[in-house]
Amino acid sequence: MKKTTTKALISGLAITATAVLLAGCGSAPEDSSTGAAASDYLPCMVSDSGGFDDKSFNQLGYEGLQQAAEELGVEAKTVESQSETDFESNVQSLVDQNCSTIITVGFLLADAASASAKANTDIEYVSIDDVVDTDFDGETDAPNIKPIIFDTAQAAFLAGYLSAGVTTTGVVGTFGGMNIPTVTIFMDGFAQGVDYYNQENGADVAVIGWDSEAQDGSFTAGFEANDTARQIAQGLIDQNADIILPVGGPIYQSAASAIEDSGKDIALIGVDADVFETDPSVAPLLLTSILKGIDVGVYDAVLAAGKDDFDASPFVGTLANEGVGLADFHDWADKVPADLSAKLDELKQAIIDGDITVTSYLAE
Repeated sequence: MKKTTTKALISGLAITATAVLLAGCGSAPEDSSTGAAASDYLPCMVSDSGGFDDKSFNQLGYEGLQQAAEELGVEAKTVESQSETDFESNVQSLVDQNCSTIITVGFLLADAASASAKANTDIEYVSIDDVVDTDFDGETDAPNIKPIIFDTAQAAFLAGYLSAGVTTTGVVGTFGGMNIPTVTIFMDGFAQGVDYYNQENGADVAVIGWDSEAQDGSFTAGFEANDTARQIAQGLIDQNADIILPVGGPIYQSAASAIEDSGKDIALIGVDADVFETDPSVAPLLLTSILKGIDVGVYDAVLAAGKDDFDASPFVGTLANEGVGLADFHDWADKVPADLSAKLDELKQAIIDGDITVTSYLAE
């Protein structure tokens, strides 16, 4: 089954997410005590097209897998996807190698994961960033699939508020790899945070690159660091943006190049991992990163499966269970006023308490 349009997809996933959340988000994955794993247990992973060295999304999944495999005393198998056309064959290659658990990293792998899980009920599947509800009936397609998903709009809201408080030009920008929910959830949450700042402070900070009403914006049509990504970032710079949020794995590298070439004091916001830590080459540019606990989620799921305790219950990362969050300000700490930093802590608690509602396709 091919992916439908974004609007239809968001509608379908909203139904699914509601069912997931009603089942209970649960607490953040916790480390389990280690023990001897079955000698024939084989955990495996398929990357999205960004590759395992993207210093972001895929890399986090890979690190979680390797950590769990090491503790279990087993060797993991991995396969990288170069494009969407690789997904089905890559998943099948792991089935053919007798993998016990197959982790698919990314929303776009949902169709391949669904088909494979239905055909191989004896294999456990973990889906990162998708609930795998391809027929939009409000339930995961197969009982042997565990979804690990993240309401990153909540953390992106904080990043938007922060950016609105730090910008000196009054313009902040964002762009994404593809117009799919797991990308736009960052962009939309970011814009909501800027809007909230404007309302609270009587400000008029503009967001370019994303239109919340139209649910559309600037996209590179892929997740590669290339000239297209650089040109989009340059376009934001030309419109006076002094803070840029690229959403889509390595595309931040192209944005960093455009920022460096501009010679201007422009901040970058990372996604998924703390990019300050994963890619020191762009560290001086980073205001913060919007975090997703992909590594922890994968680690926990694989460790449990390796001990014959696989749990297919969905995990939904939120601010409340620390599945999402903001990284430190690092080199930009001196440019963030103390009262703004304290305000972010207040906003985080208000979101957790339900006093502030951040909308997303995963919101109840």
